[in-house]
Amino acid sequence: MFKGNPIKGASYLWQGFQLLGNPKLRLFLLIPILINTIIFACLLFYTLDYINSWIDSFFGWIPDWLNFMDWIIWPFLITSVLLICGYLSTIVAILIASPFNSLLAEKAEELLTGQPVDSLEGFYGAIRSFPLSIGRELKKILYYAPLLITISVLSFIPPITLIAPLLWFFLGAWMMSVQYCDYPLENNCKSFDDIKYLLRQKRLTSLGFGGIVSLISAIPVINFVVMPAAVCGAVIYWCEELKSIEST
Repeated sequence: MFKGNPIKGASYLWQGFQLLGNPKLRLFLLIPILINTIIFACLLFYTLDYINSWIDSFFGWIPDWLNFMDWIIWPFLITSVLLICGYLSTIVAILIASPFNSLLAEKAEELLTGQPVDSLEGFYGAIRSFPLSIGRELKKILYYAPLLITISVLSFIPPITLIAPLLWFFLGAWMMSVQYCDYPLENNCKSFDDIKYLLRQKRLTSLGFGGIVSLISAIPVINFVVMPAAVCGAVIYWCEELKSIEST
């Protein structure tokens, strides 16, 4: 039931970062990274502006002798905002950059295998496939939604509340694994049901890969490049393990 190796799964992200350094992939990294950076910067700008106004209003009605709390609250809020913006920008960027992530997965697989992948074939093909990519992303959202609702409800039921953070972590890990492995598998004409089936065959490996992606996605600045690195890591995972499961 629980097959695989979570440490090996996590290592695929590191291998993905290493693959990003290949000169043949650099052109295909620009758009995903640019999209992620712009979205993060916009979210951060508007969120900080809102928090600044809220803090000013908050300290406007408390006694002057409590103004020292400003130095306590600000670092906490800034850290929280950075983490939230990191998550949100990654989610939005994934939706917008999905066809370019598929193109990156295509080129990474061709680089690893030396065999052509009959998929998008260039930036024009990626742009043309945008409506289909959005449809695929919406299908994933519909799959995630019941899981999110279930965990949300369970989080308020004692004593499950005590393990709620762990449940959220595993849900995030599974979601990230499905999200990024979808790119190489879709390029190889696998259905969404096929993806879920294959990832379950290496459940621990899949959770290890998705877990480290989820954690690093919350780190500001690094989250700019975690998306293309995760795409490349998912391609390596597909080539080394998932493809052989599919062929048996």
